[in-house]
Amino acid sequence: MDFWATCILSLSLSLLFFAFRKKRFPPRLPPGRKGWPILGETLQFMATGRSGYPERFVSDRAARYSHDVFRTNLYGEDMTVFCGASGNKVLFSGEGKYVTSWWPDSMKKIGQFPARKRGSEDAKKKRSFLSEFLKPESLQQYIPVMDSMTREHLATDWSPNKEVQVFPLSKSYTFALACRLFMNIRDPEIVSRFAESFARVAPGFIAVPINIPGTPFNRAMQGGKAMRQELLNIIRRRKMEIAGGKDTNARDLLSRALLEGDDDGSVFYEMDASNKIMGLLIASHDTTSTSITAVVNYLAQFPHVYEQVHQEQMEIAKSKGPDELLDWDDVQKMKYSWNVACESLRLLPPAQGAYREATTDFTFAGYTIPKGWKTFWTVHSTHKNPKYFPNPEKFDPSRFEGNGPAPFTFVPFRGGPRMCPGKEYARLELLIFMHNLVTKFKLEKVIPDEKFIYNPSPVPVKGLRIRLLPHS
Repeated sequence: MDFWATCILSLSLSLLFFAFRKKRFPPRLPPGRKGWPILGETLQFMATGRSGYPERFVSDRAARYSHDVFRTNLYGEDMTVFCGASGNKVLFSGEGKYVTSWWPDSMKKIGQFPARKRGSEDAKKKRSFLSEFLKPESLQQYIPVMDSMTREHLATDWSPNKEVQVFPLSKSYTFALACRLFMNIRDPEIVSRFAESFARVAPGFIAVPINIPGTPFNRAMQGGKAMRQELLNIIRRRKMEIAGGKDTNARDLLSRALLEGDDDGSVFYEMDASNKIMGLLIASHDTTSTSITAVVNYLAQFPHVYEQVHQEQMEIAKSKGPDELLDWDDVQKMKYSWNVACESLRLLPPAQGAYREATTDFTFAGYTIPKGWKTFWTVHSTHKNPKYFPNPEKFDPSRFEGNGPAPFTFVPFRGGPRMCPGKEYARLELLIFMHNLVTKFKLEKVIPDEKFIYNPSPVPVKGLRIRLLPHS
């Protein structure tokens, strides 16, 4: 009897000890506040972007709570915002270890992005497939296509001695180029239908997901539905061409996606291929069109920068025949131009960051990030931080000479093992556009202090009005 009483007493004391210990030493969560019920601080987050100063949402809270990580609530989710190079590094390198990709409900519903399983072999295979298509060796063959389409676009829509709105023109150009390279679509009518549907999609990504007619989210849902239907029509026609042996080269992304086998040996389902192409269009279109707009903005704003870019590009142009298209070696010579593009992306990054979900409890800077919590890495904690970029508001391409900025500080394409696979595609598109633009025109801003707002990418409020002047 004494033995059992002793056992029960010991067990009771052990349970009391662990209960007391758990109560006394709860996890140390990141500091911050959750804001309003349901909405959290989403409205404040959107408001700073639309004011033209999205970095203030991060910098104000980092100064108030912690310069490493702070807690907030966005889109109804508990969220930790990681700051600085160390915060970027832990999220970039932690993919598949303790975080995985996550999208707000509005993005998932509009894009119909599938849930990604941790460690999914299928997801890894698709990432590998996309990276294979977008690697430099594969993209080299598309440089002449990019060059010829850029020449045609400038000849058609950019006239000397006239005023243009750069942003809408760059959107139509980048979308037409993506349709050509990804799906070999050359019909302007099909491209126009795509572009019209797409114009309704992007603004809904950060909208409140209330599907009521007339709301941005509803318009985005309708636009996404129209895009998917058009894609399915194209996919079915392409499958018939492949079955009939009419598409044996399979050089564009769509044909490769349809020919790529799943783990069980079957080809991708039509909807899967549709979602893949739609996701790529979404990822590439807004980022490249806003990047081109940012570059043109700073070329027009700083004549001394423009002159150096012009000199570099004219040296390349003089080495070519009158109708000879650019090639890989030409692009490799555009070193100063790429520095200018990078500095433009530092000051006007095409995306504010990306979201992740914690797949397990982990610690950062002494704080516990619970499993299931959402995380957010943001360009604004480094790009305009004087700790990493002295005099951060100054446009200075020399920051990217030599070894360039410190690792994980310049992150428009993410970094580390999760570097954006589309970086090389964006680099080629930007440099080829810059080459053709500066060798054809001088640039003059019509509104010297034209403002950019984030919605969610940077958008010039007047479309970036530029006056085009011919070279003497």
